[in-house]
Amino acid sequence: MRKIVLLTPLIMLTFVCLFFLLYILLEKDPNDPPSALINKTIPTFSSSNLYNDEETLFSDSLKGKYTLINFFASWCAPCRTEHHLFFEIKKEIPELFILGFSHKDELQNSKKYLEEEGNPYSFVGVDQDGKIAFEFGVFGLPETFIINNKGKIIFKHTGPLTKKIIDDDITKLF
Repeated sequence: MRKIVLLTPLIMLTFVCLFFLLYILLEKDPNDPPSALINKTIPTFSSSNLYNDEETLFSDSLKGKYTLINFFASWCAPCRTEHHLFFEIKKEIPELFILGFSHKDELQNSKKYLEEEGNPYSFVGVDQDGKIAFEFGVFGLPETFIINNKGKIIFKHTGPLTKKIIDDDITKLF
C-alpha cells in the first residue's frame, strides 16, 4: 500500500509530461483553440448598422461573397494593434466584404474609435449583448473569421492579426 502512495505522484507527473510533450510535438497553440465551426455554415444572425440603426445586415446576405468578419471593441488594445492591417487587406483584396462587429462596446465609443483610427469595414454591425459573438464561439477579442462565397467558415484566428498571418494564411484563401 505504501508503494502505491509513493508512486502516485510519479505516475501523475509522467502523464502531465507526456501531455505537454504531445502538445509540443503536435504544434498546438493553447492560445488559439480550434473552432468547431470550420467548414460549417455561419450562424444565423441579424445586426443593425453602427451608423444607421434602421439598416440591418442579415447572415443570409453574406452568401455569394467572400467575407472577413472581425469582432472588435474600442477598449480592446490588441484590436487597435491589428486595426491598420484591415486597410491593407482591403487594398490587396478589394472584392472582400469586411464586416466588423462592435462587441459589447458603447456605440459612441465604437464610433469615436473608428473616427480616430479610420473605418476599413464595409459594414459595422452592433453586438452589444454578445449574442452574435457567442454564436460564432468567440473566445476573446479580437477574433477574425473568413467566410467563403457559400457561407461556410474557412478560417478563424483568435487574437490580433499580423502581416505574417495575412500573407501566410489569409491571402492564400483567395
